[in-house]
Amino acid sequence: MTSKELLYVEDALGHEQYVQTQCCETANRIQDSELKNFARELEQVHKNIFQNFYSLL
Repeated sequence: MTSKELLYVEDALGHEQYVQTQCCETANRIQDSELKNFARELEQVHKNIFQNFYSLL
């Protein structure tokens, strides 16, 4: 993996971690159970994406 490719992966990891955190924080603030579950599902999706990118390293 080139250094430029590594920077792309690191950038993608940072973005996925940020989105995952935002989904978690949003789910904690939402009162509606259906929306809360949706936000939790999105959090899990981004956690999986993060893990897939991390496995490239």
